[in-house]
Amino acid sequence: MRSAQAGPSYASAGVDIEAGHRAVELMRAAVARTARPEVMGGIGGFAGLFDASRLAGYRRPLLATATDGVGTKVAIAQRMGRYDTVGIDLVAMVVDDLVVCGAEPLFMTDYVVCGALRPERVAAIVGGVAEGCVRAGCALIGGETAEHPGQLGPDDFDLAGAATGVVEADELLGPDRVRPGDVLIAMASSGLHSNGFSLVRKLIDQQGHELALDAEPDGLDAPLGDELLTPTRIYARDCLALAAGCDVHAFAHVTGGGLAANLGRVLPPGADATIDRGSWRPPAVFGLLAAHGPVAADEMERVFNMGVGMVAVVGPGEAGRALKLLSSRDVPAWVAGKITPGTGKARLSGRHPA
Repeated sequence: MRSAQAGPSYASAGVDIEAGHRAVELMRAAVARTARPEVMGGIGGFAGLFDASRLAGYRRPLLATATDGVGTKVAIAQRMGRYDTVGIDLVAMVVDDLVVCGAEPLFMTDYVVCGALRPERVAAIVGGVAEGCVRAGCALIGGETAEHPGQLGPDDFDLAGAATGVVEADELLGPDRVRPGDVLIAMASSGLHSNGFSLVRKLIDQQGHELALDAEPDGLDAPLGDELLTPTRIYARDCLALAAGCDVHAFAHVTGGGLAANLGRVLPPGADATIDRGSWRPPAVFGLLAAHGPVAADEMERVFNMGVGMVAVVGPGEAGRALKLLSSRDVPAWVAGKITPGTGKARLSGRHPA
């Protein structure tokens, strides 16, 4: 009588269940750092729990939600073999969309998908997400790690996330509060953040050694790859502090589409925003990329943040107070323009300093 032969298994199909368990154990301590008093339980359950009854003091709380990813910046992380920063980028992309309306980020969930699940790599990615949540003041209450062999290569991965926040209804920020006479306060970016990387990768592939990730071009303080992986600045706590201490009417998170397009999203039909390019000098990495295309100036402004990651629209006479508060929080900021009567458009004028 012949013995039974083992048939196909999940492992033989490329999915390692035990690796998933190991990854959870490796990330457990990092996730615990993000806990808030409202969080119930820990990771490993089917759903994360958040006790909303402990959010005392709200008269009419509005819940806000946002979701996003990191885009093709993950391809740079993959080429560099460095996975501890893209999770910070993910949190920034999500929570800074929430804070635009004045919402405090409360909790977040993430989704990491890999071609082959390597516990240490996943733990590094989620460790970055946890670090971002600590910086934003929100809890990481759950997530999912998936393995997609055959669909993704063994070294390929992607990540996405969603977050929920809360804002008092009569403190909601946005176009309804913006009016002519308001002042635009620009907050410096930490670099490219997480937008425009499809163009960045195209330039790298075209230029070869001149834009190699280990190259050290003039003007940069680090090799190009390290510059590109600089984590996105997280503005959530700074924006909340600004809204609490100044007459803030709106925020604009500068992501895909550039400064003018994103500022235009918070303008009412009867007002325009004019941004003075002469008020700041973009970091060297933007000039480097533009020169190696060459990429036209208007295309650079349409794709990249050009050194401005967030804009606050504050009331007349509030600029000094806003700048002092941001300086105390180590956020480089400056007056970048104003709101005038118009038709709901944002435009840049002048030229950047040489």
